[in-house]
Amino acid sequence: MLPYLGFWGKLKKPFFVLAPMADVTDAAFRRIIMKYSRYGGRNIKDGSMEGLPAEAFRVGGPDVMWTEFVSADGLCHPDGRKALALDLQYTEEERPIVAQIFTANPDVMCEAAKIILELGFDGVDINMGCPEKNILNQGAGASVMKNPELAKALILAAREGVANKIPVSVKTRLGFNEDTLEDFLPKILEAGPAAITIHLRTKQEMSLVPAHWDRMKRAVEIAMGSGTLMIGNGDVATIAEARIKVKDTGCDGVMIGRGVFGNPWFFDETKGVISTEERLRVLMEHTKLYEELFSGKKSFALMKKHFKAYVHGFPEAKELRVKLMECQTANEVAQSVEIFLTK
Repeated sequence: MLPYLGFWGKLKKPFFVLAPMADVTDAAFRRIIMKYSRYGGRNIKDGSMEGLPAEAFRVGGPDVMWTEFVSADGLCHPDGRKALALDLQYTEEERPIVAQIFTANPDVMCEAAKIILELGFDGVDINMGCPEKNILNQGAGASVMKNPELAKALILAAREGVANKIPVSVKTRLGFNEDTLEDFLPKILEAGPAAITIHLRTKQEMSLVPAHWDRMKRAVEIAMGSGTLMIGNGDVATIAEARIKVKDTGCDGVMIGRGVFGNPWFFDETKGVISTEERLRVLMEHTKLYEELFSGKKSFALMKKHFKAYVHGFPEAKELRVKLMECQTANEVAQSVEIFLTK
């Protein structure tokens, strides 16, 4: 089956995209990335500024955004859909934006894909790589790799749900306990996904070994002629390095995950040296936005993983980090940072 590419077919290659990460790529994080990576620190409202289109002010990426993954089963339940609305909020400036969902039930996948379409997303992505135990116990996430026929059925169900109005993509791994790329990839390609992102490790390896970028070249060979775009993921620290990976493997794009932590300027290749003060002021902005969006809805503690990423590599960073980890509000964070900057 030929893929329906939708917006994917309009992207300039190579493209660089932001990985969906649980409890990380929430609305606050994505907006900060958009402001500092795509628009060079400018606030873009309603898709334009000074009467010009937003693209006129673009300096970088990411070229595609993903939401945190959500349960398709939960999304299909009225109460669940209401609860998950928080994780599926997005702004126009984030387009193209893809909603990532997971389930082991093709019928549920079809219904959830319809809902994603109704919510106005540019695409739907199926998670076939998550190693979290509670997801695996549902037969979803990385567990799907053990059943290629189910994987194919899930893609076809999602495509049925969106009726070729938005594209369906997949994020997966090299395999579950061992590398099964040669068996798994051809099977899911039969269902015609628009794009496949491969985290270049097995579920068993987690992130404990270097990503196997040599296998990305083989994945590209397997997908040759299918029309499906191939995206590599794993251990990429800069856009310059991502460009080398594209050249070496022939993939269409690279997905960046952990490399973006503490560095919302990651996708802006025009950005020079970032001062400690600039980094800390963006940390304050990020924290304030998180609190505005999620106060009383999400734990403030989730924001603290970002503190560790922003606050490193400068004198007395450890001392400041310790103080920030004790903070319970954005105001307390701002006070601690201001005291540090005025020393």
